[in-house]
Amino acid sequence: MELDIDIRKTLRSGARRFHLDMQLHTRSQRVVIYGPSGSGKSLALKAVAGLARPDDGCIRLGGVTLFDSRAGVDLAPQARKAAYLFQDYALFPHLTVRQNIGFGLAGGWRNPRPGRREEAVDYWLGAFHLEALAHQFPDELSGGQRQRVALARALAARPRALLLDEPFAAIDPALRVRMRGELDELQRRLDVPMVLITHDEDDVAAFGDHVACLRDGRIVDHAEACAAVTEAV
Repeated sequence: MELDIDIRKTLRSGARRFHLDMQLHTRSQRVVIYGPSGSGKSLALKAVAGLARPDDGCIRLGGVTLFDSRAGVDLAPQARKAAYLFQDYALFPHLTVRQNIGFGLAGGWRNPRPGRREEAVDYWLGAFHLEALAHQFPDELSGGQRQRVALARALAARPRALLLDEPFAAIDPALRVRMRGELDELQRRLDVPMVLITHDEDDVAAFGDHVACLRDGRIVDHAEACAAVTEAV
């Protein structure tokens, strides 16, 4: 994956102001953006996904320009083909596992029919070992199972990259180790490019082929970012 980020974005809330000024170039398949809360990680990831618009700059993914302020390019989130996995997974509670996975393939806003079978959905049910859970609803699943469903739904649309927002933050410590192992194995097997944001050093160790350390909206060296995270704990 080739990812180029060169963006600026200022957020204001009353007298408070935050400025993101980030430059990143990588060809890695596994990128971790690391830093403490409030460093700009989520803002940067949302800018790549098209969920936040930079004030200035450009973003390119896999040779495709997603955003370029000077050229007037600002692709819609769907057109960017970058699957964003929210921290709480954002599954549809009224849809089954099969329907959740098939939602991205249905087109428009209509829910997939409960009994409808699609080859692509069957493939992802099998890839994530979810066949036995296909007719269950999200509130009937464990945290690890919900994460697998969310990943399957994201990947079913064949995205250029998978964007992960603190994917293990809401999971208890004992489960994190197993879920890191599952995500590591899945990413290697499916060979899908991945950008993960985190404040956890264990995530950096597991997935950080290329690590971009953020502090106060700017890329810093790893030691400085580690110190910032330690101070925040």
